[in-house]
Amino acid sequence: MPKVMASAPNAGGRHQRGRRIGPTLSEINVIPLVDVMLVLLIIFMVAAPMLQRGVEVHLPVAAKSQEIPAERLYLDVPLSYRTDKRVVFNKENVRLEFLAERIRQTTGSEANRQVFIRSDKALSVQDLIDVLDALKAGGIETAGIVTDPPKR
Repeated sequence: MPKVMASAPNAGGRHQRGRRIGPTLSEINVIPLVDVMLVLLIIFMVAAPMLQRGVEVHLPVAAKSQEIPAERLYLDVPLSYRTDKRVVFNKENVRLEFLAERIRQTTGSEANRQVFIRSDKALSVQDLIDVLDALKAGGIETAGIVTDPPKR
C-alpha cells in the first residue's frame, strides 16, 4: 500500500513535508532469521563431534589385563611418535625433550608418582624405552603399560 503524503494548506504542494497517512512497515521478517539459525544449528551439530577427537592409539593385547581407575595420569604415545617425537600427557602435546619438565610441573612433590602409558602396539621397544627414560628423568617412580583384553 503506497504512503499518501498530505501537504500543508499554504505550501502550494511543492517539496514540503507533510504528515504521513497509512501504516508503517517496521516488522522483522522472521522466516529468513529462522532459516539462518537452523542452518547454523546443523553446522554446529555436525562439527562438534569432529572437534572432540582424541589421540588414536591401538593398544597391545594381554590375556591378564585389568581395569585402571580413571583418575590416574596417562601418557599416550601414538604411532606418529616415530616421526615427530611427541607424546600426549594430560591431554597436551609435549615433545619428548620437554616431557621430564612437564611431569615435574604437573606432579610437583607427590609421594606416589605413577603414570600409565598407552602406547601404540606398532611402536618399537626402543621408542617405549626412550619414553620411560624421560619419565624417570621427570621423577616418575612407577610406570604401567596399559593393554586391551583379548577379543572373544
